Amino acid sequence: MKQFYLFLFLFTLFVVVACTDNQQTAQLTKREQALLDRERQFARKEAEYRSLLRMRDSLLAQKDTTAHPIWPETVAGTWSSKLICKESNCTEYVVGDQRSELWDFTDDSTGMYTKVINNNQINRIFNGNFRNELVSLTYRSDSTIQKHVEMQVTLTPSSPDLMKGTQLIQIDSGCTANFSVELVRVSNK
Repeated sequence: MKQFYLFLFLFTLFVVVACTDNQQTAQLTKREQALLDRERQFARKEAEYRSLLRMRDSLLAQKDTTAHPIWPETVAGTWSSKLICKESNCTEYVVGDQRSELWDFTDDSTGMYTKVINNNQINRIFNGNFRNELVSLTYRSDSTIQKHVEMQVTLTPSSPDLMKGTQLIQIDSGCTANFSVELVRVSNK
């Protein structure tokens, strides 16, 4: 009988230890899974942090050394224009015609421009260039417009407040008008 009790005791002990071992294994597996999930979350956050650091470093890094062209201080700003027609074979322009407009020399990352303003509205925008103390402006009408207009302006700064030059206008490659141009700087007062 003692052997029976001993056998029963050992069997019970084995069952209890086996059950406890399964529960501990399940708990350990659960903990390991939770730890793996936290490690994955941490890895994602670390990757995001490194990405943000790279973005910050790229923003703080020295910008591209090729700067966009800008108008020199002697040209940039607003000018009052006086145009006088010197010769023309167009019906739109008569020799002696005079025009007055505001010309605003501006630039941005895409280039240099001159906005021609009349009655507080922009009439046209010239593409600009500045080389060897010479201002060159060009304008072409939109291809969807029936009347094709091309304009070329050449200006030379005479003083800090005065530029002189010419404007050539061609309409439909059939008529040409030539204007003298005088620009006087508008004071910013």
